[in-house]
Amino acid sequence: MRIQLVKNITLALCLTLIASVAALADNKDKGPAAESAKAAEAFREIMDAPDKAIPRDVLDAAECIAVFPGAKKGAFIVGVQKGEGVVSCRTGSGWSAPVFLDMEGGSFGPQIGGQSTDYVLLFMNRKGADQLLKNKFELGGEASIAAGPVGRSAAASTDWKLNAEILSYSRSKGLFAGAALKGVKISVDDSDLRKVYGDGATAQGLLRDNKFEAPPEARAFPNTLAQFSAQATDKH
Repeated sequence: MRIQLVKNITLALCLTLIASVAALADNKDKGPAAESAKAAEAFREIMDAPDKAIPRDVLDAAECIAVFPGAKKGAFIVGVQKGEGVVSCRTGSGWSAPVFLDMEGGSFGPQIGGQSTDYVLLFMNRKGADQLLKNKFELGGEASIAAGPVGRSAAASTDWKLNAEILSYSRSKGLFAGAALKGVKISVDDSDLRKVYGDGATAQGLLRDNKFEAPPEARAFPNTLAQFSAQATDKH
């Protein structure tokens, strides 16, 4: 009986992970421009929520902003999390052309089910923003991360101004809050960069050196950031 129970659990685990992978495949965007548009839409919806959005002073202090819309998370004992997103940084002429990112992570423990979550990462200083120039980095590993303040809570606390390199948020089933997003790996999607900007495109050239201009179809995300942070050209 015990052997049969183990077999049943293993079968259920495999079926769940297969379903999770299928869901992740279905979530694959039709192209980089679609990723930028989806990230812009998710960010706008979050910021339009009265008294529940990212506080303006926190947003204006960020060097870079990344959004992962509709990241998929599936689990049966072993959790699988994967998503695609975009990031833009402040430059002397406004928000940079977007860089395309991948998110992946896993967990182990009592968990079952699946959900779709929007994640927002604010890179609060140069050290945090430098992580984006790497091929891959781990949140809470190479980069320190903390749950970001929401709504009016920022007025009562200045903790976010101290040591956090990255502030993280999540929205799932309509609930938006600061998130303890640790152990997740973020990497640059080089294939999407080449599709949009050509073979010579790099995260450094886009986010820091401002050497590339985004085509109109990929401008949705930086254009939306500019609408919510008027100080985009005042940081440098």
